[in-house]
Amino acid sequence: MDDRYVTTAEVAELCRTSPETVRYWRHIGKGPHSFKLGRKVLYLEADVKAWLADARAAQAGGSAA
Repeated sequence: MDDRYVTTAEVAELCRTSPETVRYWRHIGKGPHSFKLGRKVLYLEADVKAWLADARAAQAGGSAA
């Protein structure tokens, strides 16, 4: 399987924020898609990258002159 799963801490590192912020995003439904495997929250790395790309595109679209 080529899919890589990342933890909340790894998502936080990628986004240069704290794990608490990523947990908050998850709580309010703002962050990348996640799922629970037992007690652990995991993210598909491709989903995180797609979420970041969407956020970047939305920012670029909003700031175009």
